[in-house]
Amino acid sequence: MAGHELIDAQLAALARHLPAEAVEELSDGLHEAYDAYLTELGDPDAAARAAISEFGDAETVTAAFVRGSPWRRPAVALLATGPFMALLWGPALVSAQVWTWPIAPSLRIAYGLALAATALTLLAVVRERRAYRRIRTMTLSAAAALILLDTGMLATVAAHLPPVPPWPLALAVPASLLRIVLSLRALPPLMRCR
Repeated sequence: MAGHELIDAQLAALARHLPAEAVEELSDGLHEAYDAYLTELGDPDAAARAAISEFGDAETVTAAFVRGSPWRRPAVALLATGPFMALLWGPALVSAQVWTWPIAPSLRIAYGLALAATALTLLAVVRERRAYRRIRTMTLSAAAALILLDTGMLATVAAHLPPVPPWPLALAVPASLLRIVLSLRALPPLMRCR
């Protein structure tokens, strides 16, 4: 397979952002396109530029891989649950008079900060265009954090429930349980993806 420094530079740029298997496939296609253009054009530099143009530059190809990554859709779904969960848990906690519960202010602040950090992580995944490998770690971390945050909220509610639980909890608790179950089911396949 003939080579060219422009093709090699393109593949090196892709290798910094994409999995080795993806770069290997792209390498085969890029080299085939280069060989075809070299036969057609007879000029190695023009053939390399034409092959790269056909495939797209490294940034465009990486952005396409990031958009199509197996971790982006779960991140979007988890991010979308945020406002819905807030609409359920807000009234539930107010009706349960959460401010009367004996929970240290530092724990309340830590929970809020962890929730905000998780939401920002998911937002970063959704907005990311170049860091294919990083979005895997970010999505898995955010999903695990939401599982822990939902579990912590459920445990706290169970420990501090009044004798007659307020009805909004009948909506919020199952919603958190459902998000926990769906996140737990999504994690193993996501961890296997590369």
